[in-house]
Amino acid sequence: MKINGTPYRSVWVNEKDGWSIHIFDQTRLPFSLDILRLTTQQEVAHAIRTMQVRGAPLIGAVAAYGLALTLRQDASDAAMEQNAAMLAATRPTAVNLHWAIDRMLNSLRPVAPENRVAAAYAEAGRICDEDAAQNEAIGRHGLELIREIAKNRPAGTQINLLTHCNAGWIATVDWGTALAPIYMAHDEGLNVHVWVDETRPRNQGAALTAWELGSHGVPHTVIADNAGGHLMQHGQVDLVIVGTDRVTRTGDVANKIGTYLKALAAQDNKVPFWVALPSTTIDWSVANGVTEIPIEERAASEITHVAGRDENGRQTRVQITPDGSPAANPAFDVTPARLVTGLITERGVCPATEEGLRSLFPEQ
Repeated sequence: MKINGTPYRSVWVNEKDGWSIHIFDQTRLPFSLDILRLTTQQEVAHAIRTMQVRGAPLIGAVAAYGLALTLRQDASDAAMEQNAAMLAATRPTAVNLHWAIDRMLNSLRPVAPENRVAAAYAEAGRICDEDAAQNEAIGRHGLELIREIAKNRPAGTQINLLTHCNAGWIATVDWGTALAPIYMAHDEGLNVHVWVDETRPRNQGAALTAWELGSHGVPHTVIADNAGGHLMQHGQVDLVIVGTDRVTRTGDVANKIGTYLKALAAQDNKVPFWVALPSTTIDWSVANGVTEIPIEERAASEITHVAGRDENGRQTRVQITPDGSPAANPAFDVTPARLVTGLITERGVCPATEEGLRSLFPEQ
């Protein structure tokens, strides 16, 4: 995807030194486009924990490069296993993180220590390339859903889509998941408009999704998180499409807190609710998302304080709650499969059921 006409991915190797890693500091967007250089495992872990990088596919890709960085210092079996475990513990809910670390270990264990650095960078690069290709395929399959809506409308009629959190290219290596079909529909000339949930408490929708869509020229409107149901009641939402951090083999979906409420509103108003995901986000070991998926509890300060830009253009944080008021901050919720119209994967669309998923991925 492009920023001011320049193509970028969300993570890349420094062309000059050939080993350090670059990412965008997503905590500085949309007001500042800061590119960070990561040189150690500790810096990678910090970037993941503090959400300088976030989004399940991107977390996995950056962690893969993080393991490659650690091998530059010590490529022994013991150090590799220990550092992999530390990286895997940085975010508990996103399954792509554990998938990427496991894939790296499975690839590197048979390799002699003296050859592991080169092998690690090569494998991390393959993970990134595959993620970009998967997301492009998700976009093509999701585009068909938007085309179908357009077929049943007078030519040029606006199609209103609603999304929650950020599942765009900044959350993946490229293209994004939920936003990929929207980009393709816009580029094809379909008259799409996106309702962008602000997505409290970190406002990834207002800060990141709105920035992405605006940079690409896609018409959009930022709304309060609780406005979606009202818009659905009044026929102003044609399709809800969200991303996910983990999907069970039975089709339950873990995503940013507030997704479950959107699914309930969509079902009540007969609005299709679709979830876009690469197959790396499917956790085949889990059947019941509500009871089995660990939900990350983040710092209370994300609730009690809000970041923004003041009237002088300075980025700042302000407190919005009374002194002494406690705050709880579960970062994700689980939407049961019964509320999900279907899943959009790189191999096509399917019902949110184990049978549906296995029809696309019979090798599992």
